Amino acid sequence: MELRKMLRSRRTWVTIAIIDFLPSLVAVLLSVTDLGPRPGTGPAFLSAVLADGSLFPLAAIAIILPLFLPAAVAITAGETIAGEAQQGTLRYLLIRPVGRTRLLVAKLVSVMAFVLLTLLVVAVTAYVLGVVLLGHQDVGAATTTFSGTQLTTPQLVERTGLALAYALLSMLGVAAVALFLSTLVRSPLAAAMGTLALLIGSSLLLTLDAAHGLRPYLVTRYWLAFVDLFRDPILWHDVVHGVLLQVGYVVVFLGAAWANFVTKDITD
Repeated sequence: MELRKMLRSRRTWVTIAIIDFLPSLVAVLLSVTDLGPRPGTGPAFLSAVLADGSLFPLAAIAIILPLFLPAAVAITAGETIAGEAQQGTLRYLLIRPVGRTRLLVAKLVSVMAFVLLTLLVVAVTAYVLGVVLLGHQDVGAATTTFSGTQLTTPQLVERTGLALAYALLSMLGVAAVALFLSTLVRSPLAAAMGTLALLIGSSLLLTLDAAHGLRPYLVTRYWLAFVDLFRDPILWHDVVHGVLLQVGYVVVFLGAAWANFVTKDITD
């Protein structure tokens, strides 16, 4: 039911379209202007993307991951429980033969389905625009990694899938925080703003030398580590640390959300 409601919501598709617009605009601007570095010059990431448009989905994910996608996740997940409570429908949902744990899981699955759908739309759009506007290697030629070595098509698909899975896990951490806050308050806006405050604070602390000791534990610390999947050899250090960090956030905040929700007194 939650999945159907999400897919039928006009807001879902408008949000995805807005998120997809920015990387699409960047692809167009890179193709019609001469602002980017020439292939082989400038930052390795941007240079590789400009040399082979099939890598543009990675740039697209890097564009939406720091701000636009987590903001959408914070709003969507923040509304899961608090929105029902604010509208007065939460009590009626729980009257049905649906346990609180099952309802919480259904809400989380719906949020993550939204994230997966958004990532797929952005990746597919970016691939098409990248190949069409930025060009592609000759047919039969391998894609070049950021280290200058070659990737075959199966390797490119595999590593792109890993990058999407990594981004999905990163957003699961955000969803867990927002879902926990959604069980605490009756206002979806308060839950979303609390989550965004945590993300903004994390991003700001990453820039402060005084917060050096906190950096390994900040939720946004390893979000862009998926880029290392496209080096040769793959640099697993930050990727593994990022996975462990997000798993930690998911376990702690989902556990807290469950503990609070199953014991919460729903009076209206």
